Amino acid sequence: MYINQIFELSMVLDSKKFHKVFMKACGNRESMEKAEDEYTDHTLDSKGITVTYRNSQYRKKIKLLVNSGASPKWSITDPDKFIRKLDKRIREYFGFKYNLDDFILSGMAVTADIHAGDSKTVSAYLKVLRRIGRVKGFTPMKYECFNDNTSFCLEGNSNGIEFLLYDLEGVLVKQLKQTDISRKKLESISGKSEGILRAEVRLAKSKAVKAYTKTSDVYGQIAELIRKRREIFMDTFTWIVPFGDFYKKDKAVEMIQRDVKDTRLRRKMVHLVALIPEKKSLYLAQKAMDCRNMEKLMGAFAKINVSPVTISKRHGVKHLKCLYEFMIDGK
Repeated sequence: MYINQIFELSMVLDSKKFHKVFMKACGNRESMEKAEDEYTDHTLDSKGITVTYRNSQYRKKIKLLVNSGASPKWSITDPDKFIRKLDKRIREYFGFKYNLDDFILSGMAVTADIHAGDSKTVSAYLKVLRRIGRVKGFTPMKYECFNDNTSFCLEGNSNGIEFLLYDLEGVLVKQLKQTDISRKKLESISGKSEGILRAEVRLAKSKAVKAYTKTSDVYGQIAELIRKRREIFMDTFTWIVPFGDFYKKDKAVEMIQRDVKDTRLRRKMVHLVALIPEKKSLYLAQKAMDCRNMEKLMGAFAKINVSPVTISKRHGVKHLKCLYEFMIDGK
């Protein structure tokens, strides 16, 4: 499974220094995209870097979004080489006045594309995944660019982590329709993204970054996060999405009754399956059970490859295979 990374680098400047850099950037660019008090320079987009100037009354900030997969010249297989190239591009952009060391690593996103099949299958997965509702430590959240039919998003209550699952085709088409893109190009992008369920884990705050790094310097943090990208992604994904195939409730109960020999464990598993749609949340269902060893209970579902989250009676799909099967390298 290929995991891409997007790093967010931030630098706060006083008004005099900020305006000097900002005016030079505006003077050298024919146009700069503006949204309220933010100005975005797309000059380096082809090289995987987007520069944003936040010219607010109280805080002057420059932010870089560095997409490691946006340029063929980037390579995270060698973190040190990646960092050297990034530093060089930052120096050149700012006329050698600033470098990577002047920024802090304020966030990072790791993304993976799950090739589920077609648009209907992606929609079916999102319908059943939204039935997870809340999980321990996370609360459902909404983004303006998404809607309930194309996404399932959670925000960490205190850990600074965000989790997003969305229909890539649906999101891209919605965004591109608001531009002057040609119909032919729109259809091409739609075709390439059809059937892809994109998953993102965002370290949205500096404390989330620090939780995965042992160093405070930006060079060391980026290198460490590159090496840990799979771990970071899977830590959150496995915490939120239960392992196992998705079935209708009756079928899931039938398989539990057939495959689980321990009577007490079997009864608890059936109870959890019934509670999740009733409580509209995996976390609230688990909490209502007052089970002392919930990890063992969830492990029992994984052992028989049945998810405790079931497909709604109203949905025409009867079975969806475990998402983790798509994450095996080569699939």
